[in-house]
Amino acid sequence: MGVKEMVAAAKSRVRAVTKEELEQELEKGDVQLLDVRDVRERWRLGSIPGARSTPRGMLEFWADPDSPYYKPGLDPAKRTIVYCAGGMRSALAADALQQLGYTDVAHLEIGFDGWKQAGGEIEKVPVPAEIKSS
Repeated sequence: MGVKEMVAAAKSRVRAVTKEELEQELEKGDVQLLDVRDVRERWRLGSIPGARSTPRGMLEFWADPDSPYYKPGLDPAKRTIVYCAGGMRSALAADALQQLGYTDVAHLEIGFDGWKQAGGEIEKVPVPAEIKSS
Protein backbone atom coordinates (compact mmCIF):
# COMPACT_ATOMS: atom_id res chain seq x y z
CA MET A 1 0.00 0.00 0.00
CA GLY A 2 1.34 3.43 -0.95
CA VAL A 3 0.97 6.74 0.86
CA LYS A 4 -2.02 7.78 -1.28
CA GLU A 5 -3.89 4.67 -0.23
CA MET A 6 -2.85 5.12 3.39
CA VAL A 7 -4.14 8.70 3.44
CA ALA A 8 -7.37 7.73 1.69
CA ALA A 9 -7.94 4.92 4.21
CA ALA A 10 -7.27 7.29 7.12
CA LYS A 11 -9.65 9.89 5.67
CA SER A 12 -12.37 7.23 5.46
CA ARG A 13 -12.04 6.65 9.23
CA VAL A 14 -11.56 10.23 10.42
CA ARG A 15 -13.99 13.13 10.56
CA ALA A 16 -12.93 16.25 8.67
CA VAL A 17 -13.82 19.77 9.76
CA THR A 18 -14.08 22.90 7.64
CA LYS A 19 -12.51 26.26 8.38
CA GLU A 20 -15.85 27.54 9.65
CA GLU A 21 -16.37 24.54 11.92
CA LEU A 22 -12.88 24.94 13.38
CA GLU A 23 -13.47 28.65 13.98
CA GLN A 24 -16.70 27.84 15.83
CA GLU A 25 -14.97 25.24 17.98
CA LEU A 26 -12.11 27.61 18.76
CA GLU A 27 -14.62 30.27 19.81
CA LYS A 28 -16.20 27.81 22.25
CA GLY A 29 -12.71 27.16 23.58
CA ASP A 30 -13.01 23.52 24.61
CA VAL A 31 -10.79 21.94 21.97
CA GLN A 32 -7.15 20.91 21.82
CA LEU A 33 -5.77 21.99 18.47
CA LEU A 34 -2.65 20.13 17.39
CA ASP A 35 -0.32 21.36 14.65
CA VAL A 36 1.54 18.30 13.35
CA ARG A 37 3.73 20.22 10.92
CA ASP A 38 7.47 20.35 11.41
CA VAL A 39 8.53 23.15 13.74
CA ARG A 40 10.41 24.83 10.88
CA GLU A 41 7.13 25.14 8.97
CA ARG A 42 5.63 26.85 12.03
CA TRP A 43 8.57 29.27 12.33
CA ARG A 44 8.45 30.12 8.63
CA LEU A 45 4.68 30.35 8.08
CA GLY A 46 3.07 30.84 11.49
CA SER A 47 0.34 28.87 13.15
CA ILE A 48 -3.37 28.91 13.87
CA PRO A 49 -3.70 30.76 17.20
CA GLY A 50 -3.88 28.42 20.17
CA ALA A 51 -2.43 25.42 18.35
CA ARG A 52 0.00 23.18 20.19
CA SER A 53 3.06 22.03 18.28
CA THR A 54 2.96 18.24 18.15
CA PRO A 55 5.24 17.16 15.29
CA ARG A 56 3.95 14.21 13.29
CA GLY A 57 7.10 12.21 13.97
CA MET A 58 6.55 12.38 17.74
CA LEU A 59 2.74 12.33 17.86
CA GLU A 60 2.16 8.77 19.04
CA PHE A 61 4.95 9.03 21.63
CA TRP A 62 3.76 12.38 23.00
CA ALA A 63 0.02 11.55 22.88
CA ASP A 64 0.07 8.14 24.58
CA PRO A 65 -0.28 8.51 28.36
CA ASP A 66 1.59 5.18 28.75
CA SER A 67 4.60 6.39 26.75
CA PRO A 68 7.76 7.52 28.56
CA TYR A 69 7.66 10.54 26.20
CA TYR A 70 4.05 11.50 26.99
CA LYS A 71 3.43 15.26 27.09
CA PRO A 72 1.08 16.17 29.92
CA GLY A 73 -1.88 18.15 28.72
CA LEU A 74 -2.65 15.94 25.75
CA ASP A 75 -5.99 14.53 26.85
CA PRO A 76 -7.47 11.46 25.10
CA ALA A 77 -10.97 12.39 26.34
CA LYS A 78 -10.90 15.98 25.06
CA ARG A 79 -12.11 17.14 21.66
CA THR A 80 -9.01 17.11 19.45
CA ILE A 81 -8.54 18.68 16.03
CA VAL A 82 -5.34 18.11 14.09
CA TYR A 83 -3.93 20.02 11.14
CA CYS A 84 -0.92 20.01 8.84
CA ALA A 85 -0.13 21.95 5.67
CA GLY A 86 -2.56 20.26 3.29
CA GLY A 87 -4.66 17.68 5.14
CA MET A 88 -2.71 14.49 4.50
CA ARG A 89 -0.42 14.24 7.54
CA SER A 90 -3.32 15.40 9.71
CA ALA A 91 -5.56 12.61 8.43
CA LEU A 92 -2.88 10.05 9.31
CA ALA A 93 -2.31 11.75 12.67
CA ALA A 94 -6.01 11.85 13.56
CA ASP A 95 -6.32 8.18 12.62
CA ALA A 96 -3.35 7.35 14.86
CA LEU A 97 -4.88 9.30 17.76
CA GLN A 98 -8.11 7.33 17.39
CA GLN A 99 -6.09 4.11 17.53
CA LEU A 100 -4.50 5.40 20.75
CA GLY A 101 -7.95 5.83 22.29
CA TYR A 102 -8.64 9.50 21.64
CA THR A 103 -12.42 9.51 21.45
CA ASP A 104 -13.36 12.76 19.69
CA VAL A 105 -10.88 13.48 16.89
CA ALA A 106 -11.08 15.33 13.59
CA HIS A 107 -8.69 16.96 11.16
CA LEU A 108 -8.78 20.24 9.27
CA GLU A 109 -9.41 19.05 5.74
CA ILE A 110 -8.00 22.15 4.00
CA GLY A 111 -4.91 22.23 6.20
CA PHE A 112 -2.96 25.32 7.20
CA ASP A 113 -2.41 26.34 3.58
CA GLY A 114 -6.16 26.37 2.88
CA TRP A 115 -6.81 28.11 6.21
CA LYS A 116 -4.36 30.87 5.27
CA GLN A 117 -5.74 31.22 1.71
CA ALA A 118 -9.28 31.53 3.15
CA GLY A 119 -8.20 34.39 5.42
CA GLY A 120 -7.96 32.42 8.65
CA GLU A 121 -6.21 34.07 11.57
CA ILE A 122 -2.50 33.29 11.88
CA GLU A 123 -0.02 34.02 14.63
CA LYS A 124 3.74 34.25 14.26
CA VAL A 125 5.79 31.51 15.90
CA PRO A 126 9.12 32.90 17.05
CA VAL A 127 12.32 31.00 16.47
CA PRO A 128 13.90 30.35 19.88
CA ALA A 129 17.00 32.46 20.55
CA GLU A 130 19.22 29.41 20.96
CA ILE A 131 18.24 28.25 17.47
CA LYS A 132 18.77 31.67 15.89
CA SER A 133 22.27 31.95 17.28
CA SER A 134 23.45 28.54 16.13
